[in-house]
Amino acid sequence: MTQSENGTAWPDHKPTALLVLADGTVLEGFGLGAEGQAVGEVCFNTAMTGYEEILTDPSYAGQLITFTFPHIGNVGTNDDDIETVNMAATPGARGVILRTAITDPSNYRATKHLDQWLKARGIIGLSGIDTRALTALIRNKGMPNAVIAHAKDGEFDLHGLKEEAREWPGLEGMDLVPMVTSGQRFTWDETPWLWEKGFGRQDKPEFNVVAIDYGIKRNILRLLAGVGCKVTVVPATTSSEDILAMKPDGVFLSNGPGDPAATGKYAVPVIQDVIKSGTPTFGICLGHQMLGLAVGAKTKKMHQGHHGANHPVKDETTGKVEITSMNHGFAVDESTLPTGATQTHISLFDGSNCGIQLDGKPVFSVQYHPEASPGPRDSHYLFQRFADLMRQNKSA
Repeated sequence: MTQSENGTAWPDHKPTALLVLADGTVLEGFGLGAEGQAVGEVCFNTAMTGYEEILTDPSYAGQLITFTFPHIGNVGTNDDDIETVNMAATPGARGVILRTAITDPSNYRATKHLDQWLKARGIIGLSGIDTRALTALIRNKGMPNAVIAHAKDGEFDLHGLKEEAREWPGLEGMDLVPMVTSGQRFTWDETPWLWEKGFGRQDKPEFNVVAIDYGIKRNILRLLAGVGCKVTVVPATTSSEDILAMKPDGVFLSNGPGDPAATGKYAVPVIQDVIKSGTPTFGICLGHQMLGLAVGAKTKKMHQGHHGANHPVKDETTGKVEITSMNHGFAVDESTLPTGATQTHISLFDGSNCGIQLDGKPVFSVQYHPEASPGPRDSHYLFQRFADLMRQNKSA
């Protein structure tokens, strides 16, 4: 017990959640969301909005997200902002780390408190730590492996948590796509959300697109439908023969989690066949990385990754700079790009590769998320670029 200045006593605040890093560092806080424990890689995200979209992005599978913005949860949650397509899959993020406790929602679109929403999705949360200091640690030492644990009684097996964090192998070499991909093919026709109208339907499609689901997001599918596509989503292990038998006007390579080199063992041969067929192809994030592997480039693990909604990227084909949303811990090594693959976009933060196109072929990809919801929307033009390529290919 401790005492206030007037002599009255109050109980000590016993920690009900821990973040245990692989090096043995223990950060104490207060639990929220689901009880239990989860192991993963700790990253930080600098976005000030869109926490529900971030937490349901399948690309975050295997990660614990630290939000640098302190006020997370103040607009609540709702069903419209969920990005996961395969609702039966493992949720995107394994855990969430916040500076302050979650406040009651204050937004007309809110249908559920974030704490209740986290419990329902089995996501473990922790608040009450210095997220700025944790962010600085990640910037200095890289993204650590860690265990996040929440117990209402504050009782933890600290030795066991340290051992689990230390022994977890990390994301390098890990194929997480089977955890998030769809189990069977399905079609998609929902178009983007409009103010006071909600989502629409694409009833007069111009293009037939096959989207390979490595962990695809709903807003990618909406934007594809919005530029005139009937989209057939297929599981990540679908063969090139089955894909090309659908006679697609275009093939989309989706985002997803894990090490692209691991997923590429079965995905790269399919992508290579699609390229050889001459079918217009567009990739985002993991899809971009595996397109790079398919043409002979290599990927590499990043020190701290890029996670946020304020990343400046230069489009070297137009000279324009766009503000983008990013979420990746691996990148294409631009120095390994072969002749015939041209770098089209670069990060203005660190100069890393953010886009490629294949010379003389209707094939391109970007490292960032042009579909990001709630934004920014600077890069929506890429979906129209894909539609233009398909239109040109059909007319030829």
